[in-house]
Amino acid sequence: MTSKLASLNQWVDSVAQLTQADAVHWCDGSDAENARLVELMLSTGDLVKLNEQSHPNCYLHRSSPSDVARVEHLTFVCTHNPADAGPNNNWMAPDEAHAEMDALYKGCMRGRTMYVIPYCMGPIDSPLSRCGVEITDSPYVVANMRLMTRMGAPALARIEREGSFVKGLHSIGELDPNRRFIMHFPEELAIQSYGSGYGGNALLGKKCHALRIASYQARQEGWLAEHMLIVGIENPQGETHYVAAAFPSACGKTNLAMLIPPEGYRRDGWKVWTVGDDICWMRPGEDGRLYAINPEAGYFGVAPGTSEKTNANAMAMLNRDAIFTNVGVTADNQPWWEGMTTGEPAKDWQGRPYDKSVSPAAHPNARFTVSAKQCPSYTDQAEAPQGVPISAIVFGGRRASLVPLVLEARDWTHGVLVGASMASETTAAATGAVGVVRRDSMAMKPFAGYNFGDYFAHWLSFDKEGAKLPKIFQVNWFRKDADGKFMWPGFGDNMRVLEWMLKRVTGQANAVETPVGNLPLPSDINTDGLELDAAALEQLLSIDRAGWKAEMASIAEYLDEYGDRTPAALKAERAKIAAQLA
Repeated sequence: MTSKLASLNQWVDSVAQLTQADAVHWCDGSDAENARLVELMLSTGDLVKLNEQSHPNCYLHRSSPSDVARVEHLTFVCTHNPADAGPNNNWMAPDEAHAEMDALYKGCMRGRTMYVIPYCMGPIDSPLSRCGVEITDSPYVVANMRLMTRMGAPALARIEREGSFVKGLHSIGELDPNRRFIMHFPEELAIQSYGSGYGGNALLGKKCHALRIASYQARQEGWLAEHMLIVGIENPQGETHYVAAAFPSACGKTNLAMLIPPEGYRRDGWKVWTVGDDICWMRPGEDGRLYAINPEAGYFGVAPGTSEKTNANAMAMLNRDAIFTNVGVTADNQPWWEGMTTGEPAKDWQGRPYDKSVSPAAHPNARFTVSAKQCPSYTDQAEAPQGVPISAIVFGGRRASLVPLVLEARDWTHGVLVGASMASETTAAATGAVGVVRRDSMAMKPFAGYNFGDYFAHWLSFDKEGAKLPKIFQVNWFRKDADGKFMWPGFGDNMRVLEWMLKRVTGQANAVETPVGNLPLPSDINTDGLELDAAALEQLLSIDRAGWKAEMASIAEYLDEYGDRTPAALKAERAKIAAQLA
């Protein structure tokens, strides 16, 4: 045992004593280990084997009906100074949180095996990557972490070399919603989760490490950990530009990451490459550009709504070697969810005979877990140790009115304001009133591990001498007409907007300057083969000055929520735009 692994071994021993686990298993990530765990879960009913002919090596997991989503109200950031967590987070004092969690963990793994999962977020040899160790009593978590991270012996070897790692402790406990917490200790680089076996609550490499803890780490170390997809757009000349894009949930992030261009574009030789669909870590390179990696190795995607029409690439990767959670099944045991165009459900996500009047076949937050390498648009640049250079950053939300189809920020400071003031209208999927505008800065509201005011200042700090920063854009695929119908077709046709953005990056397209940003002329958007009348396109690219004046007043109130931690430069930028609108 080397001295660099001594602290890891001591931590594992102390957790084994606290939880009183029956056995400790160090995960190596091998096929043999995975096969043993799958057999174990089939025997306990944690997994159900799906149709081997249509879906070889695919399994269904049904979670407890009270354990189906992230629990933001039970998610805490535990810093010594509450102001460091900020009003964007639930706060608890670290000592109090540790006492609360130690009491829950005491004896919680009696009769269970404790699994130790060394993992690496990002390519195993990348200087941008960071390692962690998750301790869990859930073999389902082990199987998912194997797909979602670089897990096992190579990660342990990197931890041994570096000596540093994020400590994640997870127990499903009793799956009691009243005894459930997800605690983050950024100052200790530690995560503790209890009482849930589900997704982001239990796969601690995902939102807990790769966003909440990593965003804190990134601020200390001079990089960015963001809730963004990374997509490569290759033009007919063979040049590839990479775009990072932030969208709140239910705004089509995975669809954009795996976009299939319209037929005319494909004929001309345009190609789209998927680097990642959810998380992006960016760091300035020696040439001043931002370089990005996808820290994840797989997709944990929402199944309902995924179909041949909305995301053919996603459908193509889900017919082998995948784990499905809370989907329905057909009579011959194939996975099924709402939005699919073939088959029909026989059982719902709880295993009951399907009855449309009782429950949907799949839970609305049902998921698939699959290796990123199975995606038809996968690029080996996802494994590039230096990352990919980012040409453009895109912020988007769901707005029925006001926000145009696309606008370009004037400069970096304006772009940071665009991201900070990002908003989405609530949909029927969320509890509460529909159509209420909620601010979700950079789509990081549930995920920033520290005060948003400090986070905005960190973003601004990248604009320094020698920096060659990406252009920043805002998009809105969700504008509606007077009849409440979407005006823009979206999906593959979003390629038309991306083309204009990249032409702005390379200086090949014009723009109209307005107080809120630079917009394309209708003639700048390629509409070949698109059924969209000229009046609709003009409306999609128009600015309602009165509406924007009200928006700027609302943004001022929002920025004030972070008090003196909101950077003065951001307030000044907002005031400048408000004055131009007046």
